Amino acid sequence: MKSVPYAEVIGDPIAHSKSPLIHQFWLEKLGIDADYQMFHVKPDQLQSYIAERKKDPLWRGCNVTLPHKLAVMDHVSDPGDVKGSIGAMNTIARDERGHLFGTNTDAGGFFAPLADIPLAGEEIIVVGAGGAAQAVLFALSRIDVGAVTMINRNVLKASALLARFGLKGQALGYEAALPPAKLLVNASPLGMAGQEDLILDLDNLPADTIVYDLVYVPLKTKLLKAAKARGLETIDGMTMLIGQAAVAFEIFFGQAPPLEYDDELRKRLQA
Repeated sequence: MKSVPYAEVIGDPIAHSKSPLIHQFWLEKLGIDADYQMFHVKPDQLQSYIAERKKDPLWRGCNVTLPHKLAVMDHVSDPGDVKGSIGAMNTIARDERGHLFGTNTDAGGFFAPLADIPLAGEEIIVVGAGGAAQAVLFALSRIDVGAVTMINRNVLKASALLARFGLKGQALGYEAALPPAKLLVNASPLGMAGQEDLILDLDNLPADTIVYDLVYVPLKTKLLKAAKARGLETIDGMTMLIGQAAVAFEIFFGQAPPLEYDDELRKRLQA
């Protein structure tokens, strides 16, 4: 049993997660006597994990990664209607009455580095149709973007997501040629260590396209390397990772993280 307040990140697999390093870094900088760790939870263990942690008053909550972002919605309350909006949860926490609720910090973390980029009316490409893609589509639906092209093996699933978020556009398979776009987002696990590579032909993308890969292990994915080789602007997965973690940290520990140390944190994450 823990002797100090703590939070966790859960998933299957989980060993690759950088979340403990991020949260421990912030706890250390702020001098907070608390802990953050990773915990391997298989799909058939999710319900029992949540039930056990709910009994522990020192447990502040957990971040949720693959493959639990959808399943976890069946086990906690949803005061912000995350299920009806984004459709996936990545953070579970305890309210003042001790009840567990879920939320999603992915959308805010994704959008943070794009906040000063005018995307209204611009065409967008999103790869993937899972929980991360849903957070991306939710964020895009709030800024009046132009047509969105979804790239996914299951084209029908991708088309349904466009309709769900009220976005106009099309869904294509991985073999299709990419249309011109202002922003290309990889919201799939392809390119992640242990997964298949994401192979896309970037030749049709204009010179001002931004390529944003949410994968952070490895940090320099083949997609980002290909984009840099074409001279395109890139955003790596660590940017969203830190952004979504910052929102979760404040939920868990009641203080905003010291973002003035971001450069030092990124160096630690890349060590």
